[in-house]
Amino acid sequence: MSLLPVAEAQERLLSRAEPIETLETVPLPEADGRVLATDVAARLTQPPFDASAMDGYALRGDEAPEPGTELKLIGMSSAGHGFEGVVGKGETVRIFTGAPVPSGADSVLLQEDAEKIEGGIRTTFAVRPGQHVRPRGQDFVEGEAVLKAGTVLDFSRLTVAAGMNHATLDVWRKPVVALLATGDELLPPGSSPAPAQIIASSTFGIAAMARKAGAEVLDLGIVPDDKAAISAAVERARRADVDVIVTLGGASVGDHDLVQATLLASGMKLDFWRIAMRPGKPLMVGSLGETHVIGLPGNPVSSLVCGILFLEPLIRKLASLPPVRREATVEAAATLRANDQRQDYVRATLSRSSSGALATKPFTKQDSSMMKIFAEADCLIVRPPHAPELPAGSPCPVIMLRPDLLG
Repeated sequence: MSLLPVAEAQERLLSRAEPIETLETVPLPEADGRVLATDVAARLTQPPFDASAMDGYALRGDEAPEPGTELKLIGMSSAGHGFEGVVGKGETVRIFTGAPVPSGADSVLLQEDAEKIEGGIRTTFAVRPGQHVRPRGQDFVEGEAVLKAGTVLDFSRLTVAAGMNHATLDVWRKPVVALLATGDELLPPGSSPAPAQIIASSTFGIAAMARKAGAEVLDLGIVPDDKAAISAAVERARRADVDVIVTLGGASVGDHDLVQATLLASGMKLDFWRIAMRPGKPLMVGSLGETHVIGLPGNPVSSLVCGILFLEPLIRKLASLPPVRREATVEAAATLRANDQRQDYVRATLSRSSSGALATKPFTKQDSSMMKIFAEADCLIVRPPHAPELPAGSPCPVIMLRPDLLG
């Protein structure tokens, strides 16, 4: 079987993925990062009255166009305690930020622009009508659809939703991703492994990636290399009505690689496996009814690379979230050798060149078993199949592991 190009594999995976349009109503604190399923309209007008933007004195602007105007102080308006009377000719009211502007007044004189006199104030600065007043409805008015369906909620949008008097919001349900690690050799962190055993690590990185991409995670734990045990774990995922089943390890067709055969026996439709990439060649993609199935390599670095390229985009599409911007072009800080028939993802660091441009340099060691190097990497240099040698200083495509470094 020939190896499938990465771009074609990504397109085939995403082409059959549709956003999950199941509405959930969640409390405001749980809505961060979720996608609105409906428009959100204001339930009140903000501000609900003409409000002072500063501490000072409320007055009639046309009465104090020049410094030296003397006004009688008749009361006070503070936040939550407005002045109930009417500001007449030659009068003023002490006012504080956020307080209602009293009837009859239309402007606010800054407190530092007033001189206190017996029974009132004398202006020391000119006032123009409307000065330092936030008019009623300046922010939004009742019934105005401020947030539109499809909006990704963040700190600023949650703030306005709360300001519009919404305690809950209608959002699309998060995709649920089940994780299943397989292997007789695997033990959970904190164990004391025997000489032939290793600590399972991929699950934790893939789970964190899935959650950050917008999913809820169901961890099915570690399952031994046994068809019955694997089948039972898959059935548990199906009963939980998950959207994606992710297996870690065992997706190839060796004597001890039982995942693919077990899934096929369970009714999985295999779309493809074996990708023309390094690391991550033994990636498997299929479906069990409406459930997406991705078989990631057991090797931790391979599983993380495949997770970035395949699992993250799938989850975000299911969640109606926009793709993460990871692709960039930077400068090659060292000469990169010619490539063979597989697309390479080379672990590398980023720094600033003498010109100030971002430049990337690969690690000397690229063994896909080395988790430490992946943790230290800032990006993956993308070396297409049959790419010729790339001289230092040339433009170089990368996948950002830390997109914030792009600025």
